[in-house]
Amino acid sequence: MTKLKHFDNLGTARFVTFSCFHYHRLLIDEFTTITLLSELEKARKRYGLSVLGYVIMPNHVHLVLYPHSEILLGPIVGAMKGQSGRKIINIWKKSQPGRLTRLAVVRDGRPRYAFWQRRCYDHNCRTIKAVRDKINYCHMNPVKAGLVSDPGDWSWSSYNWYHGKRDPIVFIDDVEL
Repeated sequence: MTKLKHFDNLGTARFVTFSCFHYHRLLIDEFTTITLLSELEKARKRYGLSVLGYVIMPNHVHLVLYPHSEILLGPIVGAMKGQSGRKIINIWKKSQPGRLTRLAVVRDGRPRYAFWQRRCYDHNCRTIKAVRDKINYCHMNPVKAGLVSDPGDWSWSSYNWYHGKRDPIVFIDDVEL
């Protein structure tokens, strides 16, 4: 497997993408989405990240983040994925065990469940235009996927925050679009 290079500490915003295990549509209900967004907010507070934009799609996530200090973004995203995945899987074990069948894996010789694909993709946004473009990409993703006709109709993105409807789960550090 090719290892993607990550260029941390360049003083730039980062566009991060990660996917559900085998690209399954796992982020399709309020519980799973709120669990992920809650972990994003915890990471924002704990590590001093600015969250500039996001969209939660049924099988993947896009984030536009700005890490303020000398921190490595990969481990933070990994922790966020790990915490959210464990919480969701633990609830599903009790309430919807049938959903776990396609998530079974063997890692380190032990049977487990995987909610997320390993790794993530990230891109350094070197200009404010690039940051705006990635935020707009996030907001238009549900429209391009045919899930809604207007980005304001998609509940799981920062679009409505930028249009005055403040999200109680994740604080967005506004970028003038």
